[in-house]
Amino acid sequence: MPAITSLGIGSGVDINSMVSQLVALESRPLVAMRNEAKSLQTQVSSYGQLSSLLGTLQTAAGKLTSATLWTRATATSSDDSAVAVAGGSSAAPGSYAVSVQKLAASQTVVSTSSYSAATELVGSGTLTLDIGRWDLPPMNFVPQVGRAPVTVTTTASDTLQTLRDKINGLGAGVTAAIVTDSSGARLSLRSTATGADNGFRISASDADGNATDAAGLSRFAFDPAAGNLNTEQKVPAANALATVNGITVSSASNELSTVVDGLTLRLRKEGPGSVDLTVTSDREAVKTAVKEFADAYNALAKTIGDQTKYDAASKVGGPLQGDSAATGLQRQLRSLLNTASGASAQFARLSDIGLELQRDGTLKVDGGKLDSATGNLAELKKAFANSDLAQPQNDGFARRYATLATQILGSDGTLTTRTEGLRERLSRNSDNQTRLGERVERYQARLVAQYTAMDANLAKLNSLQSYMTQQLAALTASNNPQK
Repeated sequence: MPAITSLGIGSGVDINSMVSQLVALESRPLVAMRNEAKSLQTQVSSYGQLSSLLGTLQTAAGKLTSATLWTRATATSSDDSAVAVAGGSSAAPGSYAVSVQKLAASQTVVSTSSYSAATELVGSGTLTLDIGRWDLPPMNFVPQVGRAPVTVTTTASDTLQTLRDKINGLGAGVTAAIVTDSSGARLSLRSTATGADNGFRISASDADGNATDAAGLSRFAFDPAAGNLNTEQKVPAANALATVNGITVSSASNELSTVVDGLTLRLRKEGPGSVDLTVTSDREAVKTAVKEFADAYNALAKTIGDQTKYDAASKVGGPLQGDSAATGLQRQLRSLLNTASGASAQFARLSDIGLELQRDGTLKVDGGKLDSATGNLAELKKAFANSDLAQPQNDGFARRYATLATQILGSDGTLTTRTEGLRERLSRNSDNQTRLGERVERYQARLVAQYTAMDANLAKLNSLQSYMTQQLAALTASNNPQK
């Protein structure tokens, strides 16, 4: 509302204060409306918090009703340095004895002649790379079906370095490197993948016309069947060989991902003995899920208690004190805790599992009881996840809470309808404040107009009074001349 600044100037009366007080009286309902709006907004925020926490509890309960939790497994190895395991969460419980006779290897060859420096020229011509298998003995090469040879062309200006870079730029399944020792720089070639089928042959077509001598590109050939042995094979391409529970397996890779369903075996070291692999149900995952459920329940129960309590010392109640929806939710949560379930004969109550109800309405996790309960996952699964449409009293505890959360958070659920009702009241309150504010502004404008007119009239009367007083004084003076 606009400030009142000039009333009373003509009359000398403190009209400005009078108008301000009258406007303040007329505006008094606005204060109550604003306080109500603040209270409503606090309640909306409180219900938003409860909805969020109930959603977290719903998620935690849903995890306990998920089939994947109860079928989850964990795998361990008695010697990770020899055979490591990866995955295992979907593997069936069991035990496996694994022995490694041979690790998969990549073929590696090294030129027998060396260069004084990597910048020396290698000669012009072509090198042809084939990927395939070496049959032993003799050293007969069988190219991979459907894989074409790749050719490297060099010129008179190519060096050992540029030859290396050209081979690496082909992406042909072979990488090149320069290794320098006391005798000089030599070219090393290695297949990029392990396995007997990923070996390689190098054929040379030398510009000097001789593809088998130790000059020019011939120095990098490796083709025993053709008599080209100017490179020495350091490591032959080989498959991994192992036994799993006495069954022989062969693999081009040292990772066996199809031997045991849901489990990858990583072969790391050859040895005469066997490594024991064990796949067991993942009890730790179940315990974690139960603790997350208890934490979610406690967060919700504590918040409801804080929002609905009355503090006798400060004589201030929580924003949802006496609210039927909040206290109703509190009763429902506790009722499900206190009602036994027929889902499991062994775990009829949450206290049997290790979830103890405390005086403040929260749950305390008894680690010993919970650990013992996870020793019988079949019954524990029933206690949490069982669903019985015909007899809901046989539903598991997590199933009950998941169902309750779905109902309350639904479009016609208690928290949803209550929040929508509060927002509608907030909207009406805002409209009422707007209308009252406009009315007060009109009232102030009317008072200002009235008092402005009155002030002007009083100013005229005061002026007339002053004039009359002067005239009377002059008349009196003329009727009584000085003697």
